[in-house]
Amino acid sequence: MKKRGNKINRARNLALLLVFAGIGVMYLGLLAKSITWLMIIFMLLGFVMVLSSSALYFIIGMASTKAIVVTCPNCEKQTKMLGRVDLCMHCDEPLTIDQSLEGKEFDEKYNKRQSHSHE
Repeated sequence: MKKRGNKINRARNLALLLVFAGIGVMYLGLLAKSITWLMIIFMLLGFVMVLSSSALYFIIGMASTKAIVVTCPNCEKQTKMLGRVDLCMHCDEPLTIDQSLEGKEFDEKYNKRQSHSHE
């Protein structure tokens, strides 16, 4: 299983991708300005993508305020954790706040509710 980084950083990257993709779609609308209906569709789609990016940034910011701040044992920098398991924002070290999961293979399934009853 490939580790893809901290949950907060992944969500921020998705929001940033939505901004650039939305601007790119709106640019396609400018290239299609000779076809009015196509230009309008591209402009609206790009605008919705940029707007959804703003909403995602807001949600990430609110979740970030509730995140637990821990010190990574590997790089010794402070990082924010969402859920029972997460990765360090700086070095991708697997982190957990649940002592029963220490030493186990990193798996984000531990954050789901049903995994509590299987252990």
